[in-house]
Amino acid sequence: MYQYTRSIHYYETDKMGITHHANYIHLMEEARIAFLDDIGWSYKKIESLGIGSPVTGIRCKYQSATTFADRVTVELRVKSYNGVVYIVDYTMRSAEGKTVLTGESEHCFVNSQGKLILLRKVCPELEQVLMGLVEG
Repeated sequence: MYQYTRSIHYYETDKMGITHHANYIHLMEEARIAFLDDIGWSYKKIESLGIGSPVTGIRCKYQSATTFADRVTVELRVKSYNGVVYIVDYTMRSAEGKTVLTGESEHCFVNSQGKLILLRKVCPELEQVLMGLVEG
């Protein structure tokens, strides 16, 4: 499991002072990008190989609110990978350990023309890393 922590920014809150729901999806993406950087497969590196990894689905279950300056930790793990699609699980927690959100994002791999690719044929090294990260 990978952890990414940061504070909620003022601009991420709404008129009621609560973090706007769309910003949690941004936090999921930030955590995923930091995770890929840390494992040595940054988006920049993947894209330099002519590979894209678009989001094909997203699911969020909001469980408690956060406000400006609250610290949140995003716990991330690769839930599954079937050779075409991979799913990332997220659990977001407050500094006190309260669950803020659970969710997942679904991704595939495409070439520079946007066509679906089999990673094992285009970049077997990345596929090996991804397969090794799947947590059962």
